[in-house]
Amino acid sequence: MKVRLPKNHGGGMNNLQQLAKQAQETQAKMEQASAELDAKEYSATSGGEAVKVVINGKLEVIKMEIKPEVVDPEEVDMLSDMIIAAVNEAIKKATVEKETVMQDLSGQMNIPGLF
Repeated sequence: MKVRLPKNHGGGMNNLQQLAKQAQETQAKMEQASAELDAKEYSATSGGEAVKVVINGKLEVIKMEIKPEVVDPEEVDMLSDMIIAAVNEAIKKATVEKETVMQDLSGQMNIPGLF
């Protein structure tokens, strides 16, 4: 009995090499995107723009502006709450963008049976 191989048989090694190349390209794109996102700045305000916080993509606070009129020794708790709100909003913006970019890049890889 003779066994006939499908026409595409023998291309398996080429497919594997193509998948490996695609994975390397995607990884390089993800590393580049990650570096760009880490350097990007995100800002958020709270308290009617009384507090402004700027963070980088590494989620590090790099700048904070507080309007002088909101600095009241008797309202320290309110100022603290505004700072926390602005920091958390800036972190949320950075996190959402990074997740979206990485998800878009990883979605470009089409490896059957892997995802």
